[in-house]
Amino acid sequence: MSSPDKKIARCVSCEGFGWFEDESSGGSEDCDWCAGAGYVYRDGGGRDSPIPPADYTAVAAELERLELERLREMGYQGGARKPWQQAIRKDTKLGRNPYQDEGKS
Repeated sequence: MSSPDKKIARCVSCEGFGWFEDESSGGSEDCDWCAGAGYVYRDGGGRDSPIPPADYTAVAAELERLELERLREMGYQGGARKPWQQAIRKDTKLGRNPYQDEGKS
């Protein structure tokens, strides 16, 4: 875990994504603020610094917990669904199960 004088916080620059997408070129690059991790160390004075790669093993469980929390805030509910299982794709070409037999009802 992080030390008592530093806590792990979501990067305010990239909002936890760890990267930015250039809308004009379609390319992407890592966030400079968090070095692509999506999370930073925040000290008692509110100053952020990237989490050094050498610390990743020690803080991995905390990073996983924070990332799951972030995903839940965005609506992730716990598991991947195939396109034909997604309500938004219902009645579209991708909403049809390609493995379902055409002759069976």
